[in-house]
Amino acid sequence: MSCAETVENPEIESIEISEGVDAAETAALAPAETPEQKMAGTGDWAAMEIRRLIKAYGPRAPGSEAEHKAQQDMAAQMAPWADSVETEGFAVHRQAFMGFIPFTVILTMAAAVLFWLGMPFYGLILVGAAAVPLVLEFVMYRQFVDILFKAYPSHNVIAGRKAKTDTPKKRIYLVGHADSQYEWTLNYRLGGTGMKLVLIPAVVGLGVCFCANALRFALIDMAGFAGRGFLYWLFRVTGIALFCLFPACIGFLFFQSRKRSVPGASDNLSGCYASMAVLKAMAEREERFEDTEVVVLLTGSEEAGLRGSKAFVKRHKKELRDPSILTAAVGADTFRDLKDIAVYNRDLSGTLRHSPKMQALMQAAGKARGYDLPAASIYIGACDAVAFTQAGIPATGFAAMDPTPPRYYHTRLDDVDLLEPDTIEAAAEILYEAVRMFAEKGL
Repeated sequence: MSCAETVENPEIESIEISEGVDAAETAALAPAETPEQKMAGTGDWAAMEIRRLIKAYGPRAPGSEAEHKAQQDMAAQMAPWADSVETEGFAVHRQAFMGFIPFTVILTMAAAVLFWLGMPFYGLILVGAAAVPLVLEFVMYRQFVDILFKAYPSHNVIAGRKAKTDTPKKRIYLVGHADSQYEWTLNYRLGGTGMKLVLIPAVVGLGVCFCANALRFALIDMAGFAGRGFLYWLFRVTGIALFCLFPACIGFLFFQSRKRSVPGASDNLSGCYASMAVLKAMAEREERFEDTEVVVLLTGSEEAGLRGSKAFVKRHKKELRDPSILTAAVGADTFRDLKDIAVYNRDLSGTLRHSPKMQALMQAAGKARGYDLPAASIYIGACDAVAFTQAGIPATGFAAMDPTPPRYYHTRLDDVDLLEPDTIEAAAEILYEAVRMFAEKGL
């Protein structure tokens, strides 16, 4: 997508090149390409490749054979553009990330019954146990119950383009994930707003159940207040309210399919190809930055709780923290809705703040290309930038997706027919500009 008008240079056109002119001297006479020119046609190219990939391999569940084959395909594509392409394996317990749901729902409903029966101590224990995996797995993305689920092989692909110098001083990672999520059944059936009308009451119900059991235990069992009058009616109404939330809790059980994974065209092959386009453009023009390495990292099992990026950061923490090389990362995730293009400065369900300097870098890159990138928050979920930020590496998220979320998000509708090539091209332009700015000025 072009945001600037290309102006012809009449002086260049009028120059006659003789046979004796040096090739380097000839190249120096040509006008420098803008990022729009470098990325011209990128959106259509990416859409074509995404169509081919999905037709060849289909949905790519975390730790699946299809995920690995798609990564191998993209690795082969990047081989001519990179100086090195490596694949690293790790184990993923792919059902663990959402595997807590039945456990949490059943214990919460049981705790509500115990509250009604006047057994708040036991209700408090159950609802507390129900909350732990919800918070650690779904909110904080910790590997808390993974050991209870079967392990599968997953992989990361790392493609790097070296700097001109043998002693680089900067390195930037463009990170996209190759896997696709198991379908969010509630979003497909009810849409984003309808899904929230199930999830929010279910989670609120857990909180109310915890507070109700704690209050009843403290006032009646511990302090010895008689459960009459105001307290009787307070606990009676609270118990009825908890029972009214049971339908939402039961609906939570059907939040995600355990078998059907989605095509994942926009989420997140669009992020993979927008990142790969930077390497492609550099290689086609034999371009290298003076002291900056550019690395495309295609992670596996992001949809299983950022397992790929966390495995990569854990394995490479020493080199990532090398004080002699300024390292930064951009999590490129889902480029479809251009009107919602943004830099994500808050992540991990809003609990983690990314690097203000990386936010400023991405916003400056967007401005240079004619796009206003507002700061946004991932209020439910996370992107691969989280693993870098948690390790102390400057990072930020970058995406273009309706935050409602849209009905295609993590559903079978995220297929090739919904791709927006112009949005992918705009993302590639901004990513290239951010890489160029980082190479020139750092942070």
